[in-house]
Amino acid sequence: MGYLFVAAEGFVADPTVTAIDSTLLKAKGHVWHTSSMKTGVVPRSGIDTDARWGYSHTKGWVFGYKLHLTSTTGHLTVPLTADVTTANVQDNQMYVPLTSSSSSSPSSSVFSLPSVLHMAADPGYDDRKLYEYSKRILGMDMVCPVERYKSTSKKRLELVCFYESALGQAIYSRRRTSIEPLIEHIKSVFRIDPSPARGFHAVSAVVLLSVLLYQIMVYYNCEVGKSNPKSIKYMLGTG
Repeated sequence: MGYLFVAAEGFVADPTVTAIDSTLLKAKGHVWHTSSMKTGVVPRSGIDTDARWGYSHTKGWVFGYKLHLTSTTGHLTVPLTADVTTANVQDNQMYVPLTSSSSSSPSSSVFSLPSVLHMAADPGYDDRKLYEYSKRILGMDMVCPVERYKSTSKKRLELVCFYESALGQAIYSRRRTSIEPLIEHIKSVFRIDPSPARGFHAVSAVVLLSVLLYQIMVYYNCEVGKSNPKSIKYMLGTG
């Protein structure tokens, strides 16, 4: 579905600048404290034993799962790829799975298109291997907040300078008006936080089906001529 938005004729999804982000989703029921988890003791019923603890600067510690998402950042903000993990999986571990093709044909990958030039990512993706992967394999630049240290290498200084440039700041700022509100809207519309199901496979199915339904509804609205919506709710017909 993501490939259709950026490769099919007649759509206004601009893939020039894409974005990647994640969000923690609380597990259904009671939490499983780390002390009990280590000993394998489930102290009460209603605990999702597949869920794990994860931390974010905005939510603190959360027992549950994590939705990982990539999206466009232009006038039409739409999910491109998505995956679900337990909450303890680090963001940088999901960068390659989200940007590589899940098809036998590499050409069907959204991020194999020459029109994709940049990926805006938060500090959780600041990883030398991911910068190299983006450039060498995907042919695009990952724009991420990069701190400057006294011993910063020349190659990393180039990343710092680009991020701090007017263009780098313009690219990175797109996250705030695209993928960040998109994730919150999907969570709100489909009520996936806290999760309505227990167990990794059930949670993954519910969350990914929610993203797919969102894509389908946006695709339908584009087909019937609503390609310039005032808001995502308008696209879904709920606003």
